[in-house]
Amino acid sequence: MNHLNVISKNYDRVLISAVILLCIIGTVMLYSASSIRSLMESENQTATLYLVAHLKRLLVGIIIMFLMMSFDYRHLKKYYLHLIFGAIGLLIVTKTIFLIKGISTPARWFYLGPLSIQTSDIARLSLIVFLAVYIDKKRRQLEDFYTGFLPSVFAIIIIMSLIIIQPDFSSAIMLGLIGGIMLFIGRAKLSQLLATSVTGLAIVVPVLLMAPYRLDRVRSWWNRNEELSTIGYQAYQSLISLGNGGFIGLGLGNSLEKNMFLPEPHTDFIFSIIGEEMGFVGTLFILTLFLLVFQRGIRIAKECTDPFGVMLAVGISFSFILYAFVNAAVVTNVFPVTGLPMPLISYGGSGMVTNLASMGILLNISQAKRSISHSNDWKPKLYG
Repeated sequence: MNHLNVISKNYDRVLISAVILLCIIGTVMLYSASSIRSLMESENQTATLYLVAHLKRLLVGIIIMFLMMSFDYRHLKKYYLHLIFGAIGLLIVTKTIFLIKGISTPARWFYLGPLSIQTSDIARLSLIVFLAVYIDKKRRQLEDFYTGFLPSVFAIIIIMSLIIIQPDFSSAIMLGLIGGIMLFIGRAKLSQLLATSVTGLAIVVPVLLMAPYRLDRVRSWWNRNEELSTIGYQAYQSLISLGNGGFIGLGLGNSLEKNMFLPEPHTDFIFSIIGEEMGFVGTLFILTLFLLVFQRGIRIAKECTDPFGVMLAVGISFSFILYAFVNAAVVTNVFPVTGLPMPLISYGGSGMVTNLASMGILLNISQAKRSISHSNDWKPKLYG
C-alpha cells in the first residue's frame, strides 16, 4: 500500500512565476485589445469596461488558485463522481433551459443571476479529475477492452455528445483529445485508441457536415480565395494584424486592427493583437511561457509517485498547452476558425477561473514530494 508522505512543501516557483506572468501580460493586452470596443459599448464611454470585468474574474481565479494550492489534491478522489455527474447534469439542464425558452443561440452558458458559466469549462476539469481517478483505480485492467477501456471511453463520449449538441464542436473535440492522451499515458492499448478514434471520426465528420456554418469555416480555410467579406473575414483580418506587427511590433496600444476591423479582438483573436503590438518577439515569448508551464507540469507528473496525481498533472498540462497552441494555430490560419480561447489571455470568466483552479491543483501536486517509487506493475508512459 502506498504511503504518500509529504517531505517538502516547496511549490514549483518556476510554474507559479510563469502563470502570474501570463496573467499580467493577458491583463495588459486585454485592456489594449478591448479599449476601443469598450468606448463604443459602455454608456459613459469608458475604455475600461472589459478591463474591470476581467480584473474581477482574475481576482476570483487567483483566490481559487491559492485555495487549491493549499487543498490536498487527493481529496478530489472522494468527489470524482459528484464532479462528472454534476458536469453532465449542468450540460443537460443548460440545453433544456435554452430549448424551453426557445433561445436560438448556442446553449454554452448557464446563467445564475448576473453570473454566466461556460459549461464546457466545468466539464473539462471534471472529466480530467474523473479520468485520473478511473485510471488510478483501473490501472491494472485498462488494457482490457470491456472492463477497463470501454467504461472510460463511454464517459468521454457522453460529455462530448452533450457539448456537441450545444453546439460547441471544437470544445468537444478538445475534450476527446485530452481524454485520449490521458488514456494513452495511462497505458491503454494504442490499437484500442486508434480503433476508437477511427470510429469517432466516422461519426464526427457527418456531424460536422450537418452544420452549414462549420462546413463554411472549413471550406473557407481550405480555399484561401473564399469571399473575404463573409466567412473568411475574421481569419483574413487576423493575418493582417499579425503582418502589421512584423518582428518587434507597433508598440503597446498601437494596434490598427482593434479599431473594429478585427471582430472580437479581446476574446478568441487576442493573440493577433499581441502579434501586432508586440511583434514576432512578443508572440514567441508568450508561446514560450505556455511551453514552460507544460514542461513544469510534465516534470511534476514525473516526480509524483501517486498514480492519481500523475494522471491529474498530465491531464491539466495537456489541456493547458493544447488550448493555447490550437488558439495560436487558428489565429495564424493553420487551423480553421474555432471558438477556443487562449488560457489566461483571452477575455472570459469561466475559462479564467477554471484554468487558475487547475494551476492551483498542479501546484499542490508539485509541493508533495514522495518518498517512495511507483509500484512495479504500473508505470505511466511518461517513463517509456
